[in-house]
Amino acid sequence: MTDSRIATARLGATGPEVGVQGLGCMGMSFGYGPADADESRATLERALELGVTLYDTADAYGAGENERFLSPFFKAHRDEVVIATKFALAIPPDDPTRRVIRNDEPYIRQAVEASLRRLDVDVIDLYYMHRRDVNIPIEETVAVMADLVREGKVKHLGLSEVTGAELRAAQGVHPIAAVQSEWSLFSRDIEANVVPTARELGVALVPYSPLGRGFLTGSFAKAEDLTTDDFRRQQPRFTGENATTNAALLTPIRTVAEAHGSTPGQIALAWVQQQAALHGLPVIPIPGTRKATRVEENAGATRIVLTEEELALLDPIAAQVAGDRYADMRFASAGRE
Repeated sequence: MTDSRIATARLGATGPEVGVQGLGCMGMSFGYGPADADESRATLERALELGVTLYDTADAYGAGENERFLSPFFKAHRDEVVIATKFALAIPPDDPTRRVIRNDEPYIRQAVEASLRRLDVDVIDLYYMHRRDVNIPIEETVAVMADLVREGKVKHLGLSEVTGAELRAAQGVHPIAAVQSEWSLFSRDIEANVVPTARELGVALVPYSPLGRGFLTGSFAKAEDLTTDDFRRQQPRFTGENATTNAALLTPIRTVAEAHGSTPGQIALAWVQQQAALHGLPVIPIPGTRKATRVEENAGATRIVLTEEELALLDPIAAQVAGDRYADMRFASAGRE
């Protein structure tokens, strides 16, 4: 592929200008099995060369290790990158394998200070509520986040896995730049309420797992193909008969890929990128990878335009997917819509 930089888009009405594709950094130190630190650093640098400027992490990724890992890269390129991190998934001291959702003010203030220290920055560009604690009104949580903006600790606010109604309530307290949720050829539940609400309010969509956690690339066909410490082994879509059913759904993606001389992953990403024009709002997916060659491949997808016939061929896939996005759908907005 060429070294031409990807196009840019604004993160909603209030957010910064970023590359139309970001980079999910979680796998560089958490969740997807062993990672090579040097290879990951090279991936970060290559992404920036290609115009990828939005880098996504969270305090829960490796109990802060992901933020620490990214810190030197951010420090070297502070004026070139937009740092997105998150709070809300607290790790109990007595059980590091668990995550407890917390949206209360004491925890938020503790979390933002800890992230600032680990990232070694003065301000976080985009601060997300990672998951929603339904026991606390979202207006209260966003009010605390708004205070962080006024205090100069955070520039812009984001929400992850919220419903359309929750987004509307949050926007009534403080402008929201971006909503992050799973959105791919395999996961389209947010199109019912979240996407139209975001369009109406001028909020950008930041799809995570736009490659179906790698499944849409064909890099694995079932949970057993993954290392024992890979969290995808616990996700319903990749186990048993669900995996067999879902693997068969990749056929039309491969057909379209052959027509474009591209990879299935590029077609899956191109589909997500094209939702911006189809739905009339900024869409900045954050595919995760630890390899520079994959970043190059992913960036190439921003220049693929699918025809109406190809979109029609891909359209039925999501409705045929077997298994939920999570074993516990309380972690997803669809469980509350």
